[in-house]
Amino acid sequence: MTEREIRKAIVENCLKMNATGLNQGTSGNLSARYKDVMLITPSGIAYEVLKPSDLATMPITKDYGSWEGPLKPSTEWRFHLDIMIDRPDVGGIVHTHSTYATILSIAGKEIPACHYMIAAFGGPTIRCADYATFGTEELSANALKALENRTGCILANHGMITTGANVAKAMWLAVELETIAKQYYQSLLIGGPNLLSDAEIANVLERFKGYGLQDKKAANSDAKPKAKSRAKSPAKAKAATTPKTRAKPKTLAKPRAQAKPSARPKPKTRKRA
Repeated sequence: MTEREIRKAIVENCLKMNATGLNQGTSGNLSARYKDVMLITPSGIAYEVLKPSDLATMPITKDYGSWEGPLKPSTEWRFHLDIMIDRPDVGGIVHTHSTYATILSIAGKEIPACHYMIAAFGGPTIRCADYATFGTEELSANALKALENRTGCILANHGMITTGANVAKAMWLAVELETIAKQYYQSLLIGGPNLLSDAEIANVLERFKGYGLQDKKAANSDAKPKAKSRAKSPAKAKAATTPKTRAKPKTLAKPRAQAKPSARPKPKTRKRA
């Protein structure tokens, strides 16, 4: 994707995040990798008026913490940038204060293997990172620890983080995390969930290879090619290529000569008395 396309995707997913109730106000933030820089949402601007050109640009490999753009980056830029540096496989990051994930974070609860979809996050749990003040180096370190071998985590008394190869995949996981958080929370109200074993989650992980939000191009490239038509036999091929000799046109039969009309008999002359 071009830088322009990535910027547009970030803005579109910001609007989607709030429209679906996954986030409220300006509390969440998104980032994406483009070559050796990170594009991130600015601080304190309503997503309804956010433009692709408003995003801040931060270098990933040099000048740590420096930025360019019309608006300063999100106050949570540090864990976004540290994840990009620590995890080269990550191309998009979503951070939200979604309701059910935040409820569990307030209670300091990680999410156990209450549903097989938890395997989409890389293991049998979605960890809850220890609390630290927003925007700090300590919070970033806690988030990196909770994200070890995982694609998402909960931040104690704060919210959630999900990662993906791009912003769309990170957003897909954010929706999945909030869904599992809601299911787990409500199962606690009726006595608690029956948990799946580590062996079953390992089995699901194996079956999940290649599962998830698919890119159209990748999906099309994985499709099986159409079977080629069978080659014709030499005899048939020769018959098909050799033009048929045209049959000689039949000669039309000559029309029969019409019979001459018979001469009328002369009338007999009567003798005079």
